Amino acid sequence: MESTTEDGGADAEASRRHVTSLGFALCFTGVIFLAEVIGAAFTQSLALFVDAGHMLTDLSVLVASTVTAILMRRRPDSRHTWGWRRLEIITAAGGALVLLFVGLYSIVQAVLRLSGASSDAIRDPQVLLVFGIIGLLANLASLGTLLRSRDDNMNLRAAFLEVCNDALGSVAVVVSAIVLLVTGWDGFDAVAGGIIAVMIVPRSVKLLRGSVRVLLEEAPNGIDASDVAEHLSKVEGVRAVHHIHISAVSSDLVRLTAHVAVDGSMTIGQSAQLIRTLQHCASEHLPVRIEHCTFQLEPCQEPDEG
Repeated sequence: MESTTEDGGADAEASRRHVTSLGFALCFTGVIFLAEVIGAAFTQSLALFVDAGHMLTDLSVLVASTVTAILMRRRPDSRHTWGWRRLEIITAAGGALVLLFVGLYSIVQAVLRLSGASSDAIRDPQVLLVFGIIGLLANLASLGTLLRSRDDNMNLRAAFLEVCNDALGSVAVVVSAIVLLVTGWDGFDAVAGGIIAVMIVPRSVKLLRGSVRVLLEEAPNGIDASDVAEHLSKVEGVRAVHHIHISAVSSDLVRLTAHVAVDGSMTIGQSAQLIRTLQHCASEHLPVRIEHCTFQLEPCQEPDEG
């Protein structure tokens, strides 16, 4: 006997609000990215280039978040039985790879500029300051659009944190331009770019590692399959739990499947009640909330006496 349970989606009004908020943030971020690419090419600023690379990754994350928010409103069908939730993870992994490359490349460029091995120099610090201020203002506008919905789900929380990091990058660009205008030392631009890059690399590695874990269908952080099996085995009527699998379909959907050995004399009504108890136990009493549970009940006979 098998049973499956799955929670419903978000409220329609909240879903529309999520899409609208992410859409505005995506537009702001897209404008910032184009402006910073043009500004980096014109001024030769490493800090602005690094922030533009950072912005590219954040743009991909926002695209994934927006697409995910839209597609999550669609019901799964016979071909896409989980819907399009996995698209979020694939895009995040691709964005992490791009971000890692940009971070490592920028660290190398910062070292070359500070050591004098590279002759690139800032052409116009005033223009750099203008682009930095534009980026900062646009990031603040993006933060404002996401502020209300940032705690609604992991998708929006990740998007909010990405925009926060963008704002910090824009602050670094502004400070670099001001230091250059006041002191005339363009080496600070390389320092600022290197600092941003050093902050980017660990985050990109963490994002890539988390994405790969989901794609490899590993158990989510904070949960161990053997501990879950032991926990479920304590439910009254359960003899043993085996063939247990726990994995994440997306950042907000964790699934569990297991074979549950029960008394062979258990009635259909008792089996149904046991399944409901197991579902409640899995969704409420574990370190990670499991949204989708499938249990296969296997009757085991009492050993013959005599």
